[in-house]
Amino acid sequence: MWRGQAQFEETRQQFQKHPVVGQWKPLATASRGQELQQPEPSATDLGGGDENQSVAQLNVSRLRSSSVEIREKGSEFLKEELHRAQKELKLKDEECERLSKVREQLEQELEELTASLFEEAHKMVREANTKQAASEKQLREARGKIDMLQAEVTALKTLVITSTPSSPNRELHPQLQSPSKAVFRKGHGRNKSTSSAGGVAAASQSPPLEPASSEFKEVDSILFAEFQAWKESPTLDKSCSFLARIYHEDVGPCLDFTKHELSELIQAAVEQNTLNIEPVATQALPVVKVSAIECGGPKKCALSGLSRACRHRIKLGDSGNYYYISPSCRARITAVCNFFTYVRYIQQGLVRQDVELMYWEIMRLRKEMSMAKLGFYPSEM
Repeated sequence: MWRGQAQFEETRQQFQKHPVVGQWKPLATASRGQELQQPEPSATDLGGGDENQSVAQLNVSRLRSSSVEIREKGSEFLKEELHRAQKELKLKDEECERLSKVREQLEQELEELTASLFEEAHKMVREANTKQAASEKQLREARGKIDMLQAEVTALKTLVITSTPSSPNRELHPQLQSPSKAVFRKGHGRNKSTSSAGGVAAASQSPPLEPASSEFKEVDSILFAEFQAWKESPTLDKSCSFLARIYHEDVGPCLDFTKHELSELIQAAVEQNTLNIEPVATQALPVVKVSAIECGGPKKCALSGLSRACRHRIKLGDSGNYYYISPSCRARITAVCNFFTYVRYIQQGLVRQDVELMYWEIMRLRKEMSMAKLGFYPSEM
């Protein structure tokens, strides 16, 4: 209970204990503008009435001051509460605004993180696809190389590396020689039938023997040194002294035909291993057109320009043109191809022989090129 209410109750109790006796002057006016006549209070009434009226006025003033004070304090209290509520509301608004900004920032960072993660995932997928494609390409190339090497190994198993099927090297393969011969690999020959008289008699009774080979061989120190230097690091570069000499002395002259432009193309195809030689069909062929005269025909060689029976034709790389060649030109091209094939085998490490044996095989292939250049070739050509 407020202090003003306590005073109000105390004053009300005093009024009940000491009632005010007197006349009250009405405030209302007469109906016709005339004031009602009231009896004049007596002296006794005036004396007691003044005292009671003073007490009443005092109490009323106290009551009024208490109510005013109550209203002022209530107003101040309400203002303070309102001000405190406004401050709390402002703080809450600021907190809400701060939390809203934090939420927006978190949402933005989450979106950026999601976008970066998706971009990184796509980048990783692209890199994985690229690596997979490169790996598949390398796998295909490796399989192609394996197939090529297997084909070469199969070919090496069926052929003797140091000789060609058309002209095997009998000195390096004694099993191909006649039983009546006994020739040493070093080139030194001796006929055992002449070592004793009994041998002479036996020889006279036996069928006549083939004459022993009188060919002797001697290693050229310069050529052998060049070959050894090349063998240390085999290459197909023309700048090395070993191949430069062979190009100048054997390959160039052997592939020097009348048609010089076509000769250069053939030499390039032989070096790149893209030359194809195939036999010509035996059936009658149509007459060659004028636009195809440069390619020759079944009865005209495209390299020499001479009228010869051409049983083979060549194709350079992926070109669709075929050139008919004579047996002599085929022998010259084949001799050069045999030389490059053997050199490639040495470069790839497929030849497992002594250096001197490889040197003599090189010399034999050079001999074939020289003989083919001079016009000698086997009859089966």
